Order: sequence, then structure tokens, then C-alpha cells
Amino acid sequence: MTDFAAAHNLRNFRGKCENLHGHNWTIEVVLRGHRLNESGILVDFAEVKQFTRTILAELDHNYLNDLPFFKEQNPSSENIARFIFERLAERLNSEDRWLYRVTAWESADACATFMYDGYGRPAGPVKEREQ
Repeated sequence: MTDFAAAHNLRNFRGKCENLHGHNWTIEVVLRGHRLNESGILVDFAEVKQFTRTILAELDHNYLNDLPFFKEQNPSSENIARFIFERLAERLNSEDRWLYRVTAWESADACATFMYDGYGRPAGPVKEREQ
């Protein structure tokens, strides 16, 4: 898990989140695989952290609505998780392992997850709220 801070506003939301505001998002990354390597690991955590930090550097301390991906897509937690998932999958997926899930926590009790469906296609966003 790692984090970044950024500002955004949600278009066509009809609520207070249409106003400019910010979050300290926490990002959780989960990989799956078929087999471990000769060292008994699926992936070096340092590799996952390095790629994740590189992607989050594009988001950190920015106004997300100004970034190219979010010009057309609302910068919701669902789309943030999707953005990170798609970029990480390009770097981490291999024959023996694949990115399974990226969760973007916008607060301690609200998150959205973008996940792989297990059949070669992203499953799409899943919104999760804890009570």
C-alpha cells in the first residue's frame, strides 16, 4: 500500500463533491500468479513499489481533472483505480503473474476497486463502502 495526495472535482455529480476538494488516497495493489519463481516468490515487492510510485508521481499533488486521462473520465475513485490498474498491468503482467486488483481508498471508510475478472479482461470498478 502506498499513497498520494491530489485535488479533483466530480463532474455531473450533483453533490458537494462537484466542488474542488482533495484527498490523501491510499492505493492497494494485489497480484496473482500460477507459480512462484526459483526464490519462492511471485514478484519482488520492490518492483511493484517502484512501478506503483512512478505511476502515482503523475497524480501526486496535481489537479486530476487537468490530466489527459481525466479530461474525458471523471476523476472518481473508481476511475483512479482503473487508471492505476491499466498502467500497472502493462508493466507487471507476465505469463505467470498478473495484476488482479487495485483499490483506491479516498478515506478510511470509502474505496473503489478495479479488478481483473480471471478470464483475460478487466472486470471493471467495484465500489466498496464500510459502515
